[in-house]
Amino acid sequence: MQQEAVLALLAKEPAHGYQLRARLQQALGPAGDAMNAGQIYVTLSRLAKAGQVSCERAPGLPDRPDRKVYALTAAGQQRVAEWIADVSWPGPGLAEFHLKLIAAAAAGLADPIMIIDAQRRELLRQLRDVQRAAMAEPDGSEAALLLEGIALRLQADLAWLEACEQNWTNQEKDGS
Repeated sequence: MQQEAVLALLAKEPAHGYQLRARLQQALGPAGDAMNAGQIYVTLSRLAKAGQVSCERAPGLPDRPDRKVYALTAAGQQRVAEWIADVSWPGPGLAEFHLKLIAAAAAGLADPIMIIDAQRRELLRQLRDVQRAAMAEPDGSEAALLLEGIALRLQADLAWLEACEQNWTNQEKDGS
């Protein structure tokens, strides 16, 4: 669970863990189905220890225990502001794959084309799953927008794999 996302959800108003989980699931749609409730509470506990959220007990219903309500501290607000301003996206996923490809080829551990093919099959599987999930979402929903972004990123990664394959194929032809 990305701590900054939890902090950002608390920026609007204090909430208890169940409310945060519901907000995340609504925003993420099918991508949030894999999220378990324990992740939220572990994240909140870590944020409290780091001084980025405060926690107060609020009375529960007559048949339910008191709830912990979390709110941002000044340090939490600062972290959210820094996160929102950060433009270091996208992550290092392609760089890591590229290093694996080069290292495996240099050490003779595997054929780079086979590595690329295996990665392509996985990305195509992921793209199919994302497209199916996107079709089940209502047009214009936040989850549909997220799924569209994931699909576009997967398509870009597939195009990059094509460039990798072309590069390795040309190197083999040139005897490099």
